[in-house]
Amino acid sequence: MKYLGLAYFTPEQFAAMAPDDVKKLVSQCPALDEKMRATGKVLVSASLGDLDGWRTLRPRKGKTHISDGPYTESKEVVGGLFIIEADTHDEALRIASMHPAATLGEEGGWAVELIPMDFYLAQ
Repeated sequence: MKYLGLAYFTPEQFAAMAPDDVKKLVSQCPALDEKMRATGKVLVSASLGDLDGWRTLRPRKGKTHISDGPYTESKEVVGGLFIIEADTHDEALRIASMHPAATLGEEGGWAVELIPMDFYLAQ
């Protein structure tokens, strides 16, 4: 079974952090990412770009309407994603718990949401 992991952050909380604290926090991420990849179960791992570059596309009156910014109305924003393939839900949880947003960054509002995937298409 494949699982989508969405790594969230809260922009206001992250922006309130001191620059040195952000550097310290972010410097810990590569080792945790590598630990997660070392399981051999990570198919995709990505960090998303600045919110200023986000666009939302939705159908409106037979045409595609494009608007600025994230679609969600929540305080948390998706900052990264990963896809893992695991034999059990418990294995997926164990692997997802290695992600930096599941172990660090409480002060930045980090969190991970793990979602079972019904469909997956890759080249």
